[in-house]
Amino acid sequence: MATDTKKIGSLLKLKREEHNFSIKEVESSTSIRSSYIEAIENGLNEKFLSTVYMFGFIRQYANFLEINPDELASEYPEVFAPSKGKHDFAYGIGTLEVRGSHGGGVKWMSNVIWAVAAAAGFGIIWYISKSLGWI
Repeated sequence: MATDTKKIGSLLKLKREEHNFSIKEVESSTSIRSSYIEAIENGLNEKFLSTVYMFGFIRQYANFLEINPDELASEYPEVFAPSKGKHDFAYGIGTLEVRGSHGGGVKWMSNVIWAVAAAAGFGIIWYISKSLGWI
């Protein structure tokens, strides 16, 4: 699979160079980060969080270079075949960052101040419009 991934990467790189596109131009046109584009072109599978990301980026990159991604998939089926192994992700719900202050509490005082200020502002506007006879 690694050699086939390198073949696909070489093909994409060759096509990109034929079109005279820089990696930065491809990045801005496809929204794929340049580090991932370089990883695809060099066949570095380990740079991706998951093979699903790699497959999607290869398809998007191929479409941009006017290469049919379905033909790539049929020519290199073992690269695009879903993995049969169990995924061991090092991220998920248990690794979400905790928001708030360093002490663990949430900064709510500024929200209370804004709410009191808004209520006072509405009260003043109501009082002035009542005294002018608008209400």
